[in-house]
Amino acid sequence: MRLNTLKPADGAKKSARRVGRGIGSGFGKTCGRGHKGQHSRAGGFHKVGFEGGQMPIQRRLPKRGFKSTTKAFNAKIRTSELNKLSAGSIDLLTLKEANLISELSLSAKVYLSGEVANKYTLVGIHVTKGAKAAIEKAGGSVKDDAADDKVIKTEKPAATKAKKDKEA
Repeated sequence: MRLNTLKPADGAKKSARRVGRGIGSGFGKTCGRGHKGQHSRAGGFHKVGFEGGQMPIQRRLPKRGFKSTTKAFNAKIRTSELNKLSAGSIDLLTLKEANLISELSLSAKVYLSGEVANKYTLVGIHVTKGAKAAIEKAGGSVKDDAADDKVIKTEKPAATKAKKDKEA
């Protein structure tokens, strides 16, 4: 292969449409823009979805549903998949190293599906009621460190400051 012999693949390059070159070209006179109107003139532009002042379809139709942006980062694990791991403490990092969940996962939840063979201690992993019962039945336990890390604020800082000043 030589640099002077390189060329694009057949059909990769398409020649530009040459408009305004006479009636025989098929794009003479109006150059494919038609007669009159905003689109025939330079600078004519409407935003996407504009329907001439009529209420656009994206506003006429009702909005429905919700698409979670974090769904891709929440992993699901069956209790039967836990049997691939040795008994002991299991956290998010352990599941990632065992390739049970994606490296991109930010949280995981264990669902009841199958038997639990070993004694596991789950740390910082969400568990369903059924899965928790199965793990505890096998002699394991569930420590929810994730709930301890979250601090739920019910009052605004200004309100708590005013409350403290009132008490003093």
